[in-house]
Amino acid sequence: MAYDFGDDANPADTTFQVDQDEDIAYARHPDEGQQPRILLMGLPRSGKSSIQKVVFHKLSPNETLFLDTTSAITHDEVDNNSFLKFQVWDFPGQISPWDEAFDHDTIFSAPGAIVYVIDAQDDLDESLQKLYAAIVNSHKINSALHYEVFIHKVDSLTDEAKLRKTHEIHDRVNTELELLHLSDLQISFYLTSIYDLSIFEALSKVVQKLIPELPTLESCLDVLNAQSNIEKSFLFDVVSKLYIATDTTPVDMKSYEICSDCIDVVTDISGIYGRDAAGNLSAFDQESASIMKLTNSHVLYLRQINEYLALVCLLRQDKYEEHVGTLDYNVVKFRKAIQDVFDVRQAAL
Repeated sequence: MAYDFGDDANPADTTFQVDQDEDIAYARHPDEGQQPRILLMGLPRSGKSSIQKVVFHKLSPNETLFLDTTSAITHDEVDNNSFLKFQVWDFPGQISPWDEAFDHDTIFSAPGAIVYVIDAQDDLDESLQKLYAAIVNSHKINSALHYEVFIHKVDSLTDEAKLRKTHEIHDRVNTELELLHLSDLQISFYLTSIYDLSIFEALSKVVQKLIPELPTLESCLDVLNAQSNIEKSFLFDVVSKLYIATDTTPVDMKSYEICSDCIDVVTDISGIYGRDAAGNLSAFDQESASIMKLTNSHVLYLRQINEYLALVCLLRQDKYEEHVGTLDYNVVKFRKAIQDVFDVRQAAL
């Protein structure tokens, strides 16, 4: 990926130029034709279906209390935008995917990730044994799978209990992997709850691993930040509120929460007052934008990239007021760069 900033290094002259030959090769997926999958696994009542319903079906967390226990494998297609295209498979806890009735190769051969959900308030022994079996059996079929462990339902635990539970699970899993001669596997651990944004942040990081263009998107955001005095920026999928990319600076949970809330505010207000060219109600289009001034001398800046993607940035109010023209110009260039990346993906398919 190449960027041309112009000879005079003026932020207003910033351009994002995509190297087509380099990125066409990069965008090709190792398993072309197979849509990536997120496989939700875990014991019964661990919270798998609740996660799926809250994130992808916008069910209220309180309503998940009335969900029936999942009795069959279910899967959803997530096809919200140019980059977010995958399937979510929910495996009932009482069904073993290693049963002879299932075609293991078909289920696990596709690129993707196994998200194993552990109820933090349950006994760990049975859950961890099932996790070990999932890792060993799936790795034999597809060694490229990502493994993500959600330590779930932590909303009722104290910070000390969360830390203790995380260390215990982490140590037991790594010890078992060494015994299984799989110590080279990279397994990520997340503390999650459907009652806050931790589940959205965790799934955002999982989904990012399924996007081949992620380094390119991060580089574009880094360039935008540097040339526009932005402190933090996120590229959100508006439908799911997952962020498909952010700049390479560490994610601060408070910054993420306030940027995510910005999506909700704009969606709600646009759903009431927004109109498209034909006069119909329309929550978002490519002209959607919002500026929110915060009490801590910062500004939230939202600009729609396309129908389903929104850029949300956090920057100081004085920097925004001083360079608002430059920021608007650079975001237009950024939008064009994102479209170029999408065009490269389409050319590679």
